[in-house]
Amino acid sequence: MWRLLRKLTLTHWILVGMVVGILVGWADNVRPDRDFSPVLKPLSSIFLRMIKSIVAPLIFGTLVMGIAGHGDDLKRIGRLAIKSLGYFWVMTTVALAIGLLAGNLVRPGDGVSLPPPDPSAPAPGGAMTFGSFLEHVVPSSFFDAAARNEVLQVVFWSVLFAVALTRIKGRPKEAILGFAEGVAEVMFKFVGIIMHYAPIGIGAAMAVTVGHSGIDVVVNLGKLVLTLYGALLVFVLVALVPAALLARLPLRAFVRQVKDPAVIAFTTTSSDAALPIAMQRMIEFGVPRRIVAFVIPTGYSFNLDGSTLYLGVASLFVAQAAGIEMSLGQQLIMMLTLLVTSKGVAGVPRASLVVLAGTLSSFGLPLEGVAVILGVDELMDMARTTVNVVGNCLAAAVVARWEGELGPVGATIPLPLAAPAPATEPLR
Repeated sequence: MWRLLRKLTLTHWILVGMVVGILVGWADNVRPDRDFSPVLKPLSSIFLRMIKSIVAPLIFGTLVMGIAGHGDDLKRIGRLAIKSLGYFWVMTTVALAIGLLAGNLVRPGDGVSLPPPDPSAPAPGGAMTFGSFLEHVVPSSFFDAAARNEVLQVVFWSVLFAVALTRIKGRPKEAILGFAEGVAEVMFKFVGIIMHYAPIGIGAAMAVTVGHSGIDVVVNLGKLVLTLYGALLVFVLVALVPAALLARLPLRAFVRQVKDPAVIAFTTTSSDAALPIAMQRMIEFGVPRRIVAFVIPTGYSFNLDGSTLYLGVASLFVAQAAGIEMSLGQQLIMMLTLLVTSKGVAGVPRASLVVLAGTLSSFGLPLEGVAVILGVDELMDMARTTVNVVGNCLAAAVVARWEGELGPVGATIPLPLAAPAPATEPLR
């Protein structure tokens, strides 16, 4: 028995915690004289507080590294960088818009009853003018913004800090970059440590939610998964396919080339595991090595379409589950927040969880929704990671066509294929 338990992965333990939590919540729901919430809610709150505590340092470290660490490269490649980043922004904007549209049309969160939002957090209600929004973006103190998890303020300050750092040369720049890299790496490990507690936190959150809402919450989670899959399919049809057609790419040949990296991404839920073979297949497709070497790795931070779409759907799911109706203006502001905060950190294992938690906190939405969603996240992760990988492969081919350097399939010599990295079960 002990050997069998030791063979279970983190995903298995999360599923076990979710099932146990559902059963406990169902027992609590059918027997109103028993109330496990006072005992279980603190176990869930501990998990959510730990996640919330790493939002600011993770965003700071990864954004500074993503901007200042590649500043010289961006200057050198110039036109290629501008075209790539422009393409990334257009695609991720479309992905997020489709995610928000799907969340509003299907409303997968209706019927779920989450605890009320934190009273100390800013309420999403109330009109926010464009001027007040601009004022809100700029922090009076970085540390105050970090303490209150004001994600946009942390992003604004971190971006300015990174831009200023690109203008510094020599040892001072290397020292700060080393510090930012160290902070980011520590936060990555921190997330891994937190996730070992996830089965307990998720199980407690599911028990409280099912005990409060009834067993119907399981149906809503299935509805959430189907909504994401449907939205990703729509994104492929209305964004990726037209982009390939506009760039005059041979679709059949492209599908053949991306089939293997897509399968790896779907089965391992890891974009990193699919990276070596994705780069090789795109070079075989006719994309020059220098374009592949820049576009695909950069896209892993700035062009994760599936993850961005997921963030839009998941945020609306939590808002609907909390009984909070967000106006179009508030959703647009949230869309802008997600669009900015997902850059630079989306390729980090478990980063979607951190970005989602930070955004919910900024808009006064209950973080309990994160734990509830995480119970079925493995199913959603498979699809969105696949779209991430395919989207980045397409980006390399489209940019090569724009540069007039896309050759025929098999015209270039492929890079040696590195062994795929072991799956680390990242949450994207």
